Amino acid sequence: MTPASTETLKNDKSTAKSGGGLLRLLLDNGALTALVVLVVVMSLLSGDFLTTTNLLNVGVQAAVTAILAFGVTFVIVSAGIDLSVGSVAALSATVLAWAATNEGVPVPIAVLLAVVTGLACGFVNGALIAYGKLPPFIATLAMLSVGRGLSLVISQGSPIPFPDSVSRLGDTLGGWLPVPVIVMVVVGVVTAVVLGRTFIGRSMYAIGGNEEAARLSGLRVQRQKLVIYGLSGLFAAVAGIVLASRLSSAQPQAAQGYELDAIAAVVIGGASLAGGVGKASGTFIGALILAVLRNGLNLLSVSAFWQQVVIGVVIALAVLLDTVRRKAGATPTAAGTGAGGPRQKAQYVIAAVVAAAIVGGLALWNNGTSSGGKKDLRIGMAVSTLNNPFFTEMRAGAQAEAEKEGVKLTVTDAQNDASQQANQLQNFASGGMSAVIVNPVDSDAVGPAVRGANKADIPVVAADRGVNKAKTTTLVASDNVAGGRQAARTLAGKLGGKGEIVILQGQAGTSASRERGAGFAAGIKEFPGIKVVAKQPADFDRTKGLDVMTNLLQSHPDIDGVFAENDEMALGAVKALGAKAGKSVDVVGFDGTPDGIEAVEAGTLYASVAQQPRELGKMAVQNAIEAAQDEKIPSAVKVPVKVVTSKNVAAFK
Repeated sequence: MTPASTETLKNDKSTAKSGGGLLRLLLDNGALTALVVLVVVMSLLSGDFLTTTNLLNVGVQAAVTAILAFGVTFVIVSAGIDLSVGSVAALSATVLAWAATNEGVPVPIAVLLAVVTGLACGFVNGALIAYGKLPPFIATLAMLSVGRGLSLVISQGSPIPFPDSVSRLGDTLGGWLPVPVIVMVVVGVVTAVVLGRTFIGRSMYAIGGNEEAARLSGLRVQRQKLVIYGLSGLFAAVAGIVLASRLSSAQPQAAQGYELDAIAAVVIGGASLAGGVGKASGTFIGALILAVLRNGLNLLSVSAFWQQVVIGVVIALAVLLDTVRRKAGATPTAAGTGAGGPRQKAQYVIAAVVAAAIVGGLALWNNGTSSGGKKDLRIGMAVSTLNNPFFTEMRAGAQAEAEKEGVKLTVTDAQNDASQQANQLQNFASGGMSAVIVNPVDSDAVGPAVRGANKADIPVVAADRGVNKAKTTTLVASDNVAGGRQAARTLAGKLGGKGEIVILQGQAGTSASRERGAGFAAGIKEFPGIKVVAKQPADFDRTKGLDVMTNLLQSHPDIDGVFAENDEMALGAVKALGAKAGKSVDVVGFDGTPDGIEAVEAGTLYASVAQQPRELGKMAVQNAIEAAQDEKIPSAVKVPVKVVTSKNVAAFK
């Protein structure tokens, strides 16, 4: 080698050690780099983000996704996919609550039953894939449906209270350290040990890298797949128990869509969907990235609709960064200087210490500066869903009143997910809101999160639906019981006191559904000639109302009337009835939404018990402002309801 070439080689090495080494470090830790950048950006944009309380909230909110994702990591490393983990989590929690609460089974045995349920679902997935030769996508998609259906069958569509002893998993140790975070860390350590230190872990990488080669080398691939999917089901059961513990109830509809978050966390963490690549630490970081995003966007008052866009873009960017890292790492490196060498490991440790120092310094700074003087009033509003005209009208009324009064209003959309709403309320509590308005997905499940706001001395106003097992300053709601009675009398009057009817029920567990149903039941008793032939839940959703009504017409084709606990389900029923609606079958809805009023005017909907959602939102904000200013307000504010028919519909338009 010539002196010139030797000098050039030395210069190249020097460059690699200086600027190139830093670039290599960042590229080799794409997910960690993305997490640190997100944390720094969020802390700069919001002084409430990097406080101790909020960081613990992020940990709690990441826990369920992370535990699910750890199980999914096993599957993805072995080149599989598991779409059933969300449903298996809900089913396992439902089995535990049903066994302990409804059947009187001792709690330890009920917990064991829940764990066995998760394992069994995983083994079924593994058997269908390994021995039945079904594609993993199809097998686990089928289990997604079966698991969700079984949880609904066992619970009859209603939340089941969780045993108090197990609910402690959702509490804190020493009053500050959340138990879900501890469970998440323990499960993460177990995952790391399994992947890095056990025969089954090495088998996962071998199968994911080349299944045929693994089989030819002597691995019993079919048996290994049983174990792999069994572990995924087991971790899903643990996640379901933790989730239900946080909500103090088993929700049959819980964890919907969580399988996608779990898969996203694994992929963001550096795993390849092609198999053979993935680690527990990467999955953990991926789950934290999703939690930091949702938490930070809540604190920054980003629109609930834009949040979905931002999260999708960040996921894509994180995976793109990982792709760049893989391409950059394709060239071989000398021993001791590569990704796994001692020098690189030392750089990782230094990077972790520096990152911890930055995060810790910003946390101390924020903890010290976020306790300043009281600024303008800030109100958080957690809505059950904005995919319903009633609640969009309520939000519009709230926003108009907030603008009029000069207060800042942040609205979040729980998308009918009780656990997501609990996270949003936690974010409000740690974000220093002056008051919180909550329209619960489930009146029981929202209790623990509202109690957290109570501890933070933040007044809570319940809107449209009440809150159980927690303190609210007031409940602003329509008189649902009276409205239910009016609906019964209106429908019975139209039918002349005789006939067969069906009832479409709302979201199980909500006070609105219970109260409207109770009021209608009490009112219909006055008419013994009216027979209720069927009652089915359609979750306040128009599409579900259409599907449920279509199914009911198969067994009850000659009904005379329908009562739906909201206009959306009523309009779905009208669609299913077709030409019968308004002629041979009379439909009565509830809410008085714009679409409902138009249907009354058109004659397809006989009547709607009209609430005033804009007025409800307006009064909720008014009461929240008064509560934040320590003014005395009544414990309940009732917004009157009226029956809208063709005779008075013009006034409501």
